[in-house]
Amino acid sequence: MATLLLELGAIVLALALLARLAARIGFSPIPLYLVAGLVMNAVVPTQLSTQAIAVESQVAVALLLFMLGLEYTGEDLAASLRAGRLAGVVDFILNFTPGFALALLLDWSLLAAVLLGGVSYISSSSIVAKVLDDLDRLGNAETPAILSVLVTEDLAMAVYLPLVSVALVGGGGVVSGSLSIIAAAATVALVLYVATRHGGDVSGLISHGSDEVLLLSVLGVLLVLAGVGELLHFSAAVGAFLLGIALSGPLVDRARAVIGPLRDLLAAVFFVLFGMQVDMAALPRWAGPALALAGVSMITKLLTGWFATRKVVSMPGRVRAGTALTPRGEFSIVIAGLALLGGVESGLGPLAVAYVLLTALLGPLATRLAGLLRVRPPSER
Repeated sequence: MATLLLELGAIVLALALLARLAARIGFSPIPLYLVAGLVMNAVVPTQLSTQAIAVESQVAVALLLFMLGLEYTGEDLAASLRAGRLAGVVDFILNFTPGFALALLLDWSLLAAVLLGGVSYISSSSIVAKVLDDLDRLGNAETPAILSVLVTEDLAMAVYLPLVSVALVGGGGVVSGSLSIIAAAATVALVLYVATRHGGDVSGLISHGSDEVLLLSVLGVLLVLAGVGELLHFSAAVGAFLLGIALSGPLVDRARAVIGPLRDLLAAVFFVLFGMQVDMAALPRWAGPALALAGVSMITKLLTGWFATRKVVSMPGRVRAGTALTPRGEFSIVIAGLALLGGVESGLGPLAVAYVLLTALLGPLATRLAGLLRVRPPSER
């Protein structure tokens, strides 16, 4: 217990120093947290429980998406999904293809290609949400389009994850795989309906005069949604995001105030723990393919953001949207884990980790640099 407390204390103090540094230089702390995790793992390997890491990661991601959901109403979400259907199709074609093609070039199996395609397709909702919050862009004109792409991707995972984990990887037969997909899709649809049609009722059930009761109520519902997500193989982040959407009125500001500090703490720890799980020895061999995949797929995400926002913002906003979507993270690691568990391709795991680290480090940097773009007034052209 003493060792565990010392390790946790050292991690939190390191986070405080990195957050101070990031605030001083005006940069998102996420890449710094990831590098810190790598350094800690290489210098002083820790003995933290893998189960504890998994639980903390799930809660952190759920809180990040819940806070993002608070920024929008059910009407905003419905309009965003209607407007973003074509962008979702373009996003899948552009970003699934690089991973799929690279696997075929490496002479991997078709199943491995489908898995690596999923790794390159899905953006990290948690990193994107944190970066947008850090850079104070949640209210930007391009943010609803970014949100539409992220929600579409997360909903797509409700079909993709059961498919690869049950039907493809061999966790069950075609019937059981189909039932898992149907159950996941039905649950997502139900939560979406409740969030958009009965948000006032949900707010009334959760609301309370005590901040303590409000904190425990919101956190309890989030944990239940996360548990249902694990059982039905869909993203807990989807349920958390829709819960944030469902809340309305004065409750939104109160929920933001009581959940915000907890979100910040767990999110910072999540990114450090992610870095601490990386095996440094396996990374150099796959650095080249990972770098090539990162370069291509960051361009395709830029094109996705450009396409999704082409009717609502000018060129600088389109670039900001595209760069914001470039980081990959938690879902990509989950998919790589399925590949390792099923014994599909031994190289897919380290390649995916190197790829995620590259995009998670370069994506926030590109997003910040994109914020320097400005539209020149006509008098200066």
